[in-house]
Amino acid sequence: MPPLQRTSWSTWICTVLLIGSTAAAHAAADKATVQEILDGDQLFIDSKKAKVKQTASTPQVISTGDSRGQLQFSSNAIGRINRQSLLKLGSSCFLLNKGQILISGRQDGCTRSNRMSVRGTNYILEVDGDGNADIAVLEGSVVVESNDSEQAPVTVEAGQRLKLSPTGVVLTVLKLVAGDYQSILGGPLFSGYTQAVPGFAQLESYLKLNLPGVNLPITPSVPIPTTPSVPPVSIPRFF
Repeated sequence: MPPLQRTSWSTWICTVLLIGSTAAAHAAADKATVQEILDGDQLFIDSKKAKVKQTASTPQVISTGDSRGQLQFSSNAIGRINRQSLLKLGSSCFLLNKGQILISGRQDGCTRSNRMSVRGTNYILEVDGDGNADIAVLEGSVVVESNDSEQAPVTVEAGQRLKLSPTGVVLTVLKLVAGDYQSILGGPLFSGYTQAVPGFAQLESYLKLNLPGVNLPITPSVPIPTTPSVPPVSIPRFF
């Protein structure tokens, strides 16, 4: 094969691989499977009550009333959605319109004005009724990009909380203290769940190193099956 053809073939292969990897990354939020529902049955997919193991696909909407739930995205990241929340699945991120969600793993999130890009972390995204957003990074880091190209991206590091206006303007950056972590770990995004989250070990390591006084919740474990006891056989006596 002439050198020019070899170069063209190599370039074509690289292009195909690049397109494939980009498509895979942008497909991370196109599906979400319900793993657990807590506090009743008020978890909905397109306004219809959802069941455990049911899968929602883009552009479906997942919402909650007085219930909470755990979702597994197609990226294998876990999302724990709090009460009174509403999110829409998208091709490259989920859009949180209101409420609160904990993300553990590699999963980007969006608001109407910003995008949260991650490479595997534990963070909480919250949007109130007025459109104000709050991003708390428990471990790892999150790059917050505004839909307004005039604003430079902001990196939120572990132990920081970023507050955004409805238009995506940074209002303030706060430090998470031990009391904040204790409140979060004892709150609705962690308490009561039986399924684990993939990034819990990293969160545990970060807290032990930086905030050793924080009490960690007990991680869910798989119950060890026990061998049923066999009742003794009663043998009748004839003498």
